[in-house]
Amino acid sequence: MITVFGTGTGAPLSPDPALSSAAVVVGGRRHLDAAEALLAPGAERVVLGPLAPALDTVERHIQDDGGRGVVVLASGDPGFFGIVRALAERFGPAALDVRPGVSSVATAFARVGLPWDDAAVVSAHGRDLRTAVNVCRAHPKTAVLTGPGAGPAELGVELAHEDGDRVLVVASRLGDPERESLERVTPSEAAARDWGDAVSVVLCLDEKRLLAPVRTLAGPGRPPTRWALDESEFAHRDSMITKFEVRALALARLGPRPGDLVWDIGAGSGSVAVECARFGAAAVAVEKTVDGVARIRDNAAAHGVDVRVVHGSAPTVLSDLADPDAVFVGGGGRELTAIVTACARRTRRSVVVAVAAVDRVGAVRDALGAAGFVSDGVLLQSSRLAPLPGDVSRLAAANPVFLVWGVRPDTQSATSVDFLERRSS
Repeated sequence: MITVFGTGTGAPLSPDPALSSAAVVVGGRRHLDAAEALLAPGAERVVLGPLAPALDTVERHIQDDGGRGVVVLASGDPGFFGIVRALAERFGPAALDVRPGVSSVATAFARVGLPWDDAAVVSAHGRDLRTAVNVCRAHPKTAVLTGPGAGPAELGVELAHEDGDRVLVVASRLGDPERESLERVTPSEAAARDWGDAVSVVLCLDEKRLLAPVRTLAGPGRPPTRWALDESEFAHRDSMITKFEVRALALARLGPRPGDLVWDIGAGSGSVAVECARFGAAAVAVEKTVDGVARIRDNAAAHGVDVRVVHGSAPTVLSDLADPDAVFVGGGGRELTAIVTACARRTRRSVVVAVAAVDRVGAVRDALGAAGFVSDGVLLQSSRLAPLPGDVSRLAAANPVFLVWGVRPDTQSATSVDFLERRSS
């Protein structure tokens, strides 16, 4: 049996037979130092650095001595983004006796007096920072577990130019009664500082929307029960909106999900951006008209999601945006080919283009192919039921639309998280 003690953000370790009789004790330097008085003098101390050598030491002890007296010390709740996963994968859950402490996330929210059953929690420790950044962009309450190269400063750099009113609460040395600290800073202020290595967790908060309605399912919200919403559920001008039939297939090809960043170019009403945000993705809507910008913001607010709205013309304004995972192009006019080319160079997964004119389909496919994408497309023609006198119906034809998409070959069968981890490794 391997006994795993969680410590660091709650009460200190108390005397325990598992500690006093341990033959091998694995933990970070500060955990070993804190437990020193509770350990047998002859116990082997293994300082955690790279995980694999420590697990090898535990395995050798199990083989040589049946595993008696193995203790692992970890921060907070070791089953929450912690070492329990690695131990269970290596030795099996039945071999573990886990004594959890209070997680750094729970402690940080407790310190600021907020519930966290409606929070998104994301780890940037040893992972691609952009996933955490996109979750922060999409949700009003996010906890980020930080790591080297992925701390408050790096988060601040990425979030400093966003439209929202996010603040960062940087929680350091949680559980240390003498040195614990919580600081509220703007992303710009966070970006300008060296935070060292004592940060426990960072909360990214939209202080106007901190309390979600009471719910029974933890997390930032359920996936939407409906998508490809009717046009009547968005404000739009003169029916200038991507129709729901087209939007349904576009969403299937975009595949928006938490951790993604999606661009909606020539957004108009912002219906595609809003629907992507409802799936948990961070969304940016690019629109060149002033009234369109206001309309997109109103639609996002009406559906309770965050959409960053960029006023300007593509492809010029795209250079200031973070690289997307997927792009929808719903407008472009004479600049369409240049826009598709610019998007294809930047996107990590897919580009979806709605085209009304058949003459432009070939140019769009050529642009996607030149960027190394595998492209395909369909002509969507739909006729909706429309009422006639006498309680009968007719078919009312909608304008046909070509939907063309391109996918990077190495992402066609991979999830976005898999792709991000491959690119960061």
